[in-house]
Amino acid sequence: MKASSFSFEFFPPRTQEGEEKLKRTLKDLSEFNPEFFSVTFGAGGSTKDKTIGIVQSIKNDGYNAVPHISCITSTKDEVLDLITSYKNKGINRLVALRGDNPSGIAGYGDFHHASDLVEFIRTNTGDYFHLDVAAYPEFHPESASSIDDLKNFKTKVDAGANSAITQFFFNVDSYFKFIEECEQLNISIPIVPGIMPIYNIKQLSRFAQTCGAEIPRWLKYKLESYGDDIESLREFGIDFISELCETLQQFGVESFHFYTLNECGIVSKVLKNISD
Repeated sequence: MKASSFSFEFFPPRTQEGEEKLKRTLKDLSEFNPEFFSVTFGAGGSTKDKTIGIVQSIKNDGYNAVPHISCITSTKDEVLDLITSYKNKGINRLVALRGDNPSGIAGYGDFHHASDLVEFIRTNTGDYFHLDVAAYPEFHPESASSIDDLKNFKTKVDAGANSAITQFFFNVDSYFKFIEECEQLNISIPIVPGIMPIYNIKQLSRFAQTCGAEIPRWLKYKLESYGDDIESLREFGIDFISELCETLQQFGVESFHFYTLNECGIVSKVLKNISD
């Protein structure tokens, strides 16, 4: 079996303590020779300045840094300034997203869809950037139907996306079914599974509700059965996520993107399990 490659997602910390923790997490996860570290952008670009700073810091430390760009509230001039700045800094890979509006803000900027952003970046920078986009094996919660969701994904690919990272999932069949449907639409870009570690059931349920991911009924009940025993819940979660990744590996999946939540302990244990 070919060795797997990994990438890790961070979010900009809000405190000095969080920044110090992120540095430790980066150092610990770097031992797994990741393909890149990505940094989120916040709703409506609300953490843009912090994102830029963290991306620069990661790059200065000698790693591949990949900033997220969301466009829902942005103007074309703002996006052009941002991608030009990244290009000048030697950043050559981006995660291009529509993003969410910040709380209390409605409406759009100059972009309505992630495909608009991808097309804009391609028009203004050619093939300089490797562009990742989002994929939804269990479909975007705002999509009218699964067919519409697949069409929207194909639009992003046709606009110039190089690869995709999926929203997290706990049912591997949903991932393989999505891949099969993409192949039927002649979508051939790499579609990397996004992996969410299990830290606690309340947090996980909130994330799943926001992004449309399904927590299987049996898994939800199993996690709830641990009550306040967080340590046992997390040990179970490590085993479950490790088995999920191993199943994907057995069917030829070679790359994994981890939503770390700026934590390294659980992710490291999963990686050691699936790398043995």
